Amino acid sequence: MADLRSEEEQLDVIKRWWKENGTSLIAGVVIAAAGVFGWHAWQDYREGQSAAASVRYQQLINLSAAPTLDAEQYDTAKRLVDEIGDDHGGTLYADLALLMQARLAVGQEDLDGAREALERATDSKRDYIKSLAWLRLARVEIADGNPERALELLDEPFVDALTAQRLDVRGDAYAALGDTDNARQAWQEALAADEQSQSLYGLQLKLDDLGAEEATS
Repeated sequence: MADLRSEEEQLDVIKRWWKENGTSLIAGVVIAAAGVFGWHAWQDYREGQSAAASVRYQQLINLSAAPTLDAEQYDTAKRLVDEIGDDHGGTLYADLALLMQARLAVGQEDLDGAREALERATDSKRDYIKSLAWLRLARVEIADGNPERALELLDEPFVDALTAQRLDVRGDAYAALGDTDNARQAWQEALAADEQSQSLYGLQLKLDDLGAEEATS
């Protein structure tokens, strides 16, 4: 009998606990399950969005492969960039699309369009993309007759991976200003920074041209 009472008392304790906590326990299980299913749904959504952005970006790449673009193709490219930005803003595809738009704009001699796209790209949360946008924007400013503005852009915080390219463009800006001493120094530093990768073709020719100008002056 003692054992029976003990079991009945334990059962009463369990009943009381369930009455007090059962609802919240069920709710917790439901919420946890919803979280798991919700996470998978979110992942599926993200993958779908990424696939859609990839398709549009591939269309943009296909357009860029053409030697030249007519007005309709250029408008299509800009539309694709806008769609990627509107529907997939903040993604790497959106950043790369802006860089691609700038390159196409330069090919169309649309420096204002290139400038606009690159200025938008400088808002990227990715440091490399941001640095690359500043670098290309500096080149656009030099091409548009604004080397002083280019030098200001090159003072922005760049990633180390673009040090040589940054110095190269800095030299171009000084050369456009007629400041051969600073141009030579920047190009020499760029040459030293690029010693291992040797990715900056024509850099030595720029330095050679400065030397040739000195010899004839």
